[in-house]
Amino acid sequence: MWNIFLSPPLVILYVFVASALYIHYRGRVRHPFMRQLTDHSTLMAPYNTLMYLASRVPTTPVIDSRHFPELERLRENWETIRDEVRQLYDAGYVQGARKYNDLAFNSFYRSGWKRFYLKWYDDFHPSAVELCPRTVALLREMPSINAAMFTLLAPGSKLVKHRDPFAGSLRYHLGLITPNSDACRIEIDGQPYSWRDGEHIAFDETYIHLAVNDTDQPRIIFFCDVMRPLRWRPVAWLNQFVVRYLAKATKTSNLDTEQVGILNRIFSVAYYVRVAGKRIRQRSEAAYQVLKWVLILGGIYLIFVLPFTL
Repeated sequence: MWNIFLSPPLVILYVFVASALYIHYRGRVRHPFMRQLTDHSTLMAPYNTLMYLASRVPTTPVIDSRHFPELERLRENWETIRDEVRQLYDAGYVQGARKYNDLAFNSFYRSGWKRFYLKWYDDFHPSAVELCPRTVALLREMPSINAAMFTLLAPGSKLVKHRDPFAGSLRYHLGLITPNSDACRIEIDGQPYSWRDGEHIAFDETYIHLAVNDTDQPRIIFFCDVMRPLRWRPVAWLNQFVVRYLAKATKTSNLDTEQVGILNRIFSVAYYVRVAGKRIRQRSEAAYQVLKWVLILGGIYLIFVLPFTL
């Protein structure tokens, strides 16, 4: 009997369920249970739980910037960075994705969010090297920064509650051109923070957060993903492997001439499947829910059961 309950497929399932429940109940703010069940962070739950256990920095929603002394150089040079993004903004380079090829932030574009990529998991964008040489030079001195971009939140816009799926990085924001108002803010696990020019914040983006700009001015910040410091070397090696070979697959472009990662190329095709799903939902909610759960349960079977039956 115990051999059945302790079989490898069931042990993997137990770990997955326990990790998913931990993710759901972590923090004060939560998604409704059914939404969390189908959220991408649930799929990543075992990996993210390992990152939290091995973290050398606090696993609180907001993290004191003293844990990242190398980032102080960005704050010291914020006016230099601001001047470059102002030129980009005036020239129209801070914009939404031109195609459905930005898996990581696709849903944001409908909410008045725009961006200009500088670096995405090791690779600098050619357009950034050409148009933002001083900012790129600063980033080259900071290998702990996995990704960097300028992001704009339009006046009167809002990003709804969400959590990012990957705990191997932590998020860093540096205010560049902001309304300097409490009406333009981010809330991280219910904790509000208002962006200010030249001020910065580090936080764990796997907590539920939202952003709102209830002013008549755009908000432009310097947005970075920083490698999470880890205390166990094997876990750090694993995270470096994921960053180097998997996260890079979600790379997208500023210009049509730039390279796009394999996952975003797949997403550009899969998006039209999603559009078909929306049409099914408009016609029949019941048919849509049946199809969705067949795909979800089929995916769980393929990942956690089938490999151990072959």
